[in-house]
Amino acid sequence: MLHILDQQNTILNKFVAELRDVNIQTDSMRFRRNLERVGEVMAYEISKTLRYSTISVETPLGEAEVALPDDQVVIATILRAGLPYHQGFLNYFDGAQNAFVSAYRKYSKDGTFNVKVEYISCCDLTDKVLLLVDPMLATGTSLVLTYNALLEKGGTPRHTHVASVIASEEGIEYVKKHVSQEKMTIWSAAVDQELTVKSYIVPGIGDAGDLAYGDKL
Repeated sequence: MLHILDQQNTILNKFVAELRDVNIQTDSMRFRRNLERVGEVMAYEISKTLRYSTISVETPLGEAEVALPDDQVVIATILRAGLPYHQGFLNYFDGAQNAFVSAYRKYSKDGTFNVKVEYISCCDLTDKVLLLVDPMLATGTSLVLTYNALLEKGGTPRHTHVASVIASEEGIEYVKKHVSQEKMTIWSAAVDQELTVKSYIVPGIGDAGDLAYGDKL
C-alpha cells in the first residue's frame, strides 16, 4: 500500500516546500527542524494504522475511557540524514525502541555505485511494528538492503512502514518489487518522477545529509 501525503492540502506541504526551497534550506537548523516536523506529521498518520485497546484513566473528577495503542513500535533510521527525521517520529512514539543503520554509496571510478551496509544497532523486531524512516527514497536499493539486514539481525516484524519525505517513482517500484506488499506500507510526503544519472531525485531537495549537517568529503 502507498500513501502520498501531499495529495491533500495540509500544513505538511509548508514544511516540504521549505525543505525544497534553495533560499530557505541553507539554514541548516531550520532544515533539520523541518525534517523533524515532517516526521511528526508522518508519525501521526501512521499511528492511525496501529492496534488499540481501551483503558480507563482516573481524572480528578471521575474516570475516562481512552483508546491507547497496543503495538510495540521500533523506529529504524539510516544514518546520517535520517537523524532529525527520526527525532520527529520519536517525539510522538516516545515509548518506541530504536534501531540505527550505517549505509552508504560506494562509488567506482566510472560513477556507478554499490550500497554498503556497515553497522546495525537493533533490538528484537519479532511481532513489532517497524518504522523504517529515511528522508529520501531514491533508487530504493539502500532501503531494501537495510530492511533485509534489520530482519536478519532482529527477526520478522508484524508489519513495516517505510516513511520518506521525498520518494522517486522508480524507488517506490523497486521496493514494491523486492518486498511483499502484505508486509510493508510505503508513506511519502511527496513523490517526484525523475532520477539523475547519479541517482539523485529531481526536483527533490538536494543532499539531505549535507544540508542538515554540512558538506562531507
